[in-house]
Amino acid sequence: MKFNILGSGFPLVFIHGWGLNSAIFSPMVEKLSANYQVTTIDLPGFGQNTEVLVDDYSLENITAMVAACITQPSIIIGWSLGGLIATNIALHHPEKAHALVSVTSSPYFVEQPNWPGIKAELLQAFHQQLSVDAHKTIEGFLKIQAMGSEHVRNDVKQIKALINQYPEPNTPTLDASLSLLETVDLRAKIQALNLPILRMYGRLDSLVPKAMIEQMNKLLPDSDSYTFHRASHAPFISHSDEFYTVLTDWITGNIKPS
Repeated sequence: MKFNILGSGFPLVFIHGWGLNSAIFSPMVEKLSANYQVTTIDLPGFGQNTEVLVDDYSLENITAMVAACITQPSIIIGWSLGGLIATNIALHHPEKAHALVSVTSSPYFVEQPNWPGIKAELLQAFHQQLSVDAHKTIEGFLKIQAMGSEHVRNDVKQIKALINQYPEPNTPTLDASLSLLETVDLRAKIQALNLPILRMYGRLDSLVPKAMIEQMNKLLPDSDSYTFHRASHAPFISHSDEFYTVLTDWITGNIKPS
């Protein structure tokens, strides 16, 4: 598995979301690397690891492969699907996780009675679209991610330009990793977490609705949360300065190097 490291200082690790790759973090990494050592890891089958194919794309296997790239206790920062991976690393490889930051993520992504999330029908539609045109499916997903942002077109344009630095994942990888969003449920497990946690949300996010915040406050009452009031699913793109400030202020106030 390939990964990139930039800068020096306290270690941060970024894990990307579904359908994209680690290049999405490039602008943020550039800012953070002035004061931190920043590692970006592509999930198997994505980005620099497009040719790393996995027979069983389970949460356990993917978590183990990503965790193997982390060589020291770090602040693990997971966006969307990457938040599930980051959380599972904190649960099963606690020696790798000094702290956990989830960005517009959830321990369970599917909408249920009394649980906000993505409608199961939408996820099923993505599966069906993937079998017809994977590229168009990803483009549609990008638009949903940016929906609600005050500068949707610019956000989508920037995201496309960043992720196009690497090859697109193949359809089986996209299909298998999408299933993680449908099937993984860590709600009962996360209450065992014992490390500093920051949760970031976009008030205008249609994939991880703002109603999630209250539910997560109940599950993780000792964690911290921050809401970007004018952002949707990718606040590190749409509100990068605010994201940088919130993240670094939280690190300074809550994390002591071991």
